[in-house]
Amino acid sequence: MQPRTGAPRARTPMVAIHAVAGMVALATILVFWLSTALSEAFGSTATVVAVKTLIPWGFLILIPAMAATGGSGFRLARGRTGGKIDAKRKRMIAVAANGILILLPSAFFLAARAASDTFDTAFYAIQAIELVAGAVNITLLGLNMHDGFAMTRRRKARR
Repeated sequence: MQPRTGAPRARTPMVAIHAVAGMVALATILVFWLSTALSEAFGSTATVVAVKTLIPWGFLILIPAMAATGGSGFRLARGRTGGKIDAKRKRMIAVAANGILILLPSAFFLAARAASDTFDTAFYAIQAIELVAGAVNITLLGLNMHDGFAMTRRRKARR
């Protein structure tokens, strides 16, 4: 066995997949949230319609990114428990539940309403719920990213 030279070990492909997929997922959700908030606050009705009808198409990016993030994260954490690993796992379960139960149905409802120019109380109530749920997911994914960076720093410091 050769002695360690002190050079950092190459990142495994799974670590890279996890990092990139997580960043893509978080960035996509941020784009959805900011587009919604800014179009509602400053845009015309046509802008709101465009944003609300385009968001479901963004699921073609978001859903694979979330699946890759979750799958790679569970694979990387295999056999490990406690601390940040358990916190990240619990947050991802909450993110997935929030997305499947609130955000996906809300996005399709709002897209249909916007496409038919139906901006009624139900539209704005669901819009408010969607913005809150989106902010929760952004926060949880941001915390997971923070913990992931902390775990990486700790691992590098041990080397």
